[in-house]
Amino acid sequence: MQVKLSVVIITYNEEVNIERCLISVKDIADEILIVDSFSTDKTKEICLNHKTSFIEHGFEGHIEQKNWAITRAKYPHILSLDADEALTPELVKEIQKIKENWTHDGYVFNRLTNYCGKWIKHSGWYPDKKLRLWDSRLGEWKGENPHDRYELRTNNIKHINKDILHYSYYSIADHLAQVNYFTDIAAEAAIKKGKKASLFNVVFNPLVKFYRDYIFKLGILDGYYGLVIALISSHATFLKYAKIKQLQEEK
Repeated sequence: MQVKLSVVIITYNEEVNIERCLISVKDIADEILIVDSFSTDKTKEICLNHKTSFIEHGFEGHIEQKNWAITRAKYPHILSLDADEALTPELVKEIQKIKENWTHDGYVFNRLTNYCGKWIKHSGWYPDKKLRLWDSRLGEWKGENPHDRYELRTNNIKHINKDILHYSYYSIADHLAQVNYFTDIAAEAAIKKGKKASLFNVVFNPLVKFYRDYIFKLGILDGYYGLVIALISSHATFLKYAKIKQLQEEK
């Protein structure tokens, strides 16, 4: 018997991305559930035009919001996407087959990221395997904000070698702004868990990050934007540990 599928997406001011995401899932979704953090742009209008179930809920963290969203889904079988993601037609066909013959507890897909108009095939960004289709009765969102991940209480998971398309940043300025925002959240989360940072972490960890992504993860093959990504990722590592160190010294 074919399973019913709820597509669950959390949003906040995603008018640039959300329609592309919704169109990509329309042929496999039995429900599209949007949990929105009171967007101030046209996100709500666009979602309602696509006949989604639209709920507004205050944002308490990426992990908390996604776990809350699951409790509002109509069906236990969930496809979780971010608003800036979309399914390829090839992946849609695979999910249609899975719905007709659900044999595993979860399914992992590749994620291919578009950065400033370029598809990034290296830099530690691909295949970027993500568990995004699962039976929600068997797991929950975990991790450390803002880096969430879904964890199943079973190893009955299958990898499908097809892509989710991720439209990450439209400009370098967008990337830098999110780095500053995310490192604030990451530093606060680290302090709450009792983690500390030394001067060694502030200096050494960014260097390791750069050489890992640009040399060992072959970011050099992604051309100019491979270099940009490696430098900004290194900068993000620096900011995270510098902010942790500052917070611990303020306590």
